[in-house]
Amino acid sequence: MRVLMCIPNISEGIRLEVVEQVVDKVRRAKGVKLLDVSSDADHNRSVLTYLGEPEAVLEATRAMAGKALELIDMRQHTGSHPRLGAVDVVPFVPVRGVQIAEAVAIARQFGHTIGELGVPVYYYEEAATRPERANLPDIRKGEYEGLPRRLADPNWQPDSGPATFNAARERW
Repeated sequence: MRVLMCIPNISEGIRLEVVEQVVDKVRRAKGVKLLDVSSDADHNRSVLTYLGEPEAVLEATRAMAGKALELIDMRQHTGSHPRLGAVDVVPFVPVRGVQIAEAVAIARQFGHTIGELGVPVYYYEEAATRPERANLPDIRKGEYEGLPRRLADPNWQPDSGPATFNAARERW
C-alpha cells in the first residue's frame, strides 16, 4: 500500500463547531484515516493529520478545503499565528511507496483546484516554483491583510489562482 500523509492547517481554532464540520469531510472520506486534530484558540488555528492512498488523500483534502473556504471568513479572523488564508498550509508528506516528486505533483494538483476556486496559491518548500518562495515565513510575510500589496507586486504573482484581491468580497 502506498501512503501519503497530509497535515493541513486551517485558520480556525475557536469555533470548534466549524472545525468539526471541516474535519468531518476528512472523516467521511473513503480510504483515508484521520490521525489527529489539534485546535489552538490563542492561535485561532487547527491542524489536521490524516493519511491514505495518494488519490484518496487528495480527494479528502479537496473536500476539506472546500468546506473550510465556505465556513471561514478571513475578514473576521484574528489570532497570533501568521496566516494567509482559511486553508493556510497544506503539506503532503510521503510515508510509504510515494516519492517526494509525486507528493509535489499532488500538492500542485491541489493548489490548481484551490486556484480555480478563486484563491491565490503559493507553493513552498519542495513544491516552490522559485527559490525565494521555498521558505514559508517569506510566503506569509504581510499575512492576509498584506495580500493586496503582495499581489500587486509582479514578483509575487501567485503560482495558481487570481492575482487580484478585493477585501469586500474575498473571504478566504
